[in-house]
Amino acid sequence: MIGKKNMGRASPVFLILLALGFFIATYNLVTMIIHNRTASPGKWSREDLESQSLSDPIIEMPDNVKRPKNAKLPFHVALTATDAPYSKWQCRIMYYWYKKKKELPGSEMGGFTRILHSGNPDNLMDEIPTFVVDPLPAGLDRGYIVLNRPWAFVQWLEKATIEEEYILMAEPDHIFVNPLPNLAHGGLPAGFPFFYIKPTDNEKIIRKFFPEENGPVTNVDPIGNSPVIIKKDTLEKIAPTWMNVSLRMKDDPETDKAFGWVLEMYAYAVASALHGVQHILRKDFMLQPPWDLETGKKFIIHYTYGCDYNMKGELTYGKIGEWRFDKRSHLRGPPPRNLPLPPPGVPESVVTLVKMVNEATANIPGWDTE
Repeated sequence: MIGKKNMGRASPVFLILLALGFFIATYNLVTMIIHNRTASPGKWSREDLESQSLSDPIIEMPDNVKRPKNAKLPFHVALTATDAPYSKWQCRIMYYWYKKKKELPGSEMGGFTRILHSGNPDNLMDEIPTFVVDPLPAGLDRGYIVLNRPWAFVQWLEKATIEEEYILMAEPDHIFVNPLPNLAHGGLPAGFPFFYIKPTDNEKIIRKFFPEENGPVTNVDPIGNSPVIIKKDTLEKIAPTWMNVSLRMKDDPETDKAFGWVLEMYAYAVASALHGVQHILRKDFMLQPPWDLETGKKFIIHYTYGCDYNMKGELTYGKIGEWRFDKRSHLRGPPPRNLPLPPPGVPESVVTLVKMVNEATANIPGWDTE
């Protein structure tokens, strides 16, 4: 009886303590949840993110990685050029298609600059936004005029006012076939992998300019400087190195012989690697007729190769075809308007290229007088 009375007297106290314990535990749990939901995702550690599923709708990407859904990251389109007729007509076609695609949905193209490294203004200054820079000192390029490209970028980056945070390095023989978005991702630039740029196959030569202490040769991307979309401040660091590596490569007979006309492309790839910069490799960045047969969803046509076909629509590469389109056929002046279309059976990429050239030349004032 005494035990039962004692238990009865203790029961209310026990229940109060139990309720208080539940209250404290619940309060701490709710406080923790509120704190975690209001904390900035950008402050989470890498381990926190890796322990969670990033597809979980409750968990957001860190602020320094996340890109707002409708936010645009415009890039400045820049290409280097000379005042030679061969360069001029390609620049005019390129600029025509830039203007056509710039404002279309999906495009993040910003301003445009033709970096003219002839040292003097020419007759396209009013037609195409142009920034004049100096060429290399006479004889320094040894007849390899492309060596002026990195020097031109160094000068432009130092002297010009560039509003955009990103830059697309392009070339006169590029045509925008689809609206181009910013393919770079934060600090990672985007480039196009060229099948003929093979750093690992040329390790002995690459090591002259990229010593072993800088890392494996695989750190050198299989790219050139164009097309590349890159942050402006990153390019400002790479460009002087790119110029110096280009000149050193040209001065080395073994390297000059091995790399030939793509020497400056290797120099950019090496310079980037020396700065610890690697590129996102985008095969959809560009197509190169006649090897790439369809434009599809790719963004740039690069018409560096001659397109030669017989009248059956069969490729006769290495042999002048019955039908042909080759930019080198027009070294001294622009191609005529209304070029004949390819015969039936020729790939869509080549047909599209000629149609786009024809549209541009039909609509550019004073084309035949250039």
